[in-house]
Amino acid sequence: MQMVNESGIRVENITIHSGFLQRIVKIDLYQPEELSSLSELSLLLINDGQDMEKMRFTSILDELYDRKEIRPFLTAAIHCGTERKREYGIAAEADYKGRGDKAGLYTSFVMQELIPVLHIKYDVSRFAEKVFAGFSLGALSAMDIVWNHPDEFKTAGCFSSSFWWRSIDQLHPDYDDHKHRIMHQQVRRGNYHPSLKFFFQCGNMDETRDRNKNGIIDSIDDTLDIIKELEGKGYKKEKDIHYLELADGHHDVHTWGRAMPEFLKWGFGK
Repeated sequence: MQMVNESGIRVENITIHSGFLQRIVKIDLYQPEELSSLSELSLLLINDGQDMEKMRFTSILDELYDRKEIRPFLTAAIHCGTERKREYGIAAEADYKGRGDKAGLYTSFVMQELIPVLHIKYDVSRFAEKVFAGFSLGALSAMDIVWNHPDEFKTAGCFSSSFWWRSIDQLHPDYDDHKHRIMHQQVRRGNYHPSLKFFFQCGNMDETRDRNKNGIIDSIDDTLDIIKELEGKGYKKEKDIHYLELADGHHDVHTWGRAMPEFLKWGFGK
């Protein structure tokens, strides 16, 4: 099904039967009218794509295009499935409750099924650049996929990310932030790739938990610590890393919608 709004943005709904996930995956494609005339096509993938209508994503694109603040690109918003907590996560390691055990299969779906389908559909041998974004657990998934495929992706967009994802329970007497947060460990063990860029958004009202009692909620602490790990690899603030903290931001679609324009300008600005 295709719909075209007044500005000319076409929204098309497609499905892919994933052999890796053994389910039908729904994808919403947001295509600006300039798409057919582009010599090079860029791609934005978004986890939890079922929330984009609630976010009024088309209106966000309209406003940015009208103000000529972003260049045209294709968006593929991937709807989550009923096993979201198993498919989103870190491919190399499930968390201490076994969540994310299908994250490797989800990565395979993205890389070996979804992207090839888009190559064929839009008749392009390669995308000029690929960006991956997500919200909460979907942000963790996007970060994991981008970090582990630096030759494929340029930017990760991480909104209210689940960077607390850990290998043992935080109530375990041996728990240590430095040792047991899985994404932080991945970055620490990984390599510097100069092409990568990162956008992080947090809200001061994302949550109330403060496990180390430092007066900063965990979601902000965990994100700032990821940034420190990236800086330790050689990435530079503002040049490679953009951090947006919303004082009145909650862990919800409305907040992520408020942050979305800044992310799009960071990733696709003219």
